[in-house]
Amino acid sequence: QVQLVESGGGLVQPGGSLRLSCAVSEYGSRNYTLGWYRQAPGKERELVASVDSHGNKNYRDFVKGRFNISKDTSKRTVDLQLNSLAIADTAVYYCNAYHPGAEYWGQGTQVTVSS
Repeated sequence: QVQLVESGGGLVQPGGSLRLSCAVSEYGSRNYTLGWYRQAPGKERELVASVDSHGNKNYRDFVKGRFNISKDTSKRTVDLQLNSLAIADTAVYYCNAYHPGAEYWGQGTQVTVSS
């Protein structure tokens, strides 16, 4: 069982930045892919970015050049740096750990972009 705890959400003005962090209870013996998803009101949850066990990163087009995902194995964290935020980025952001046959979610952290 993997536990994920997000932190770092909040209210920010358009053009601003936030850094989200996810504490992962175990990177463990399994090679999890760690990712960040988001869900805006009335919309489905969508992938934002992910990093696999080899450090390969994947970004959705709508965040390329603005967001950066990073993981720190020693600290057992996976962070998401959000830059140049837009109102459309407003959502609950969720941390995810995936391995074939197992998937875990954090409780989510709210990011609100508003002037």
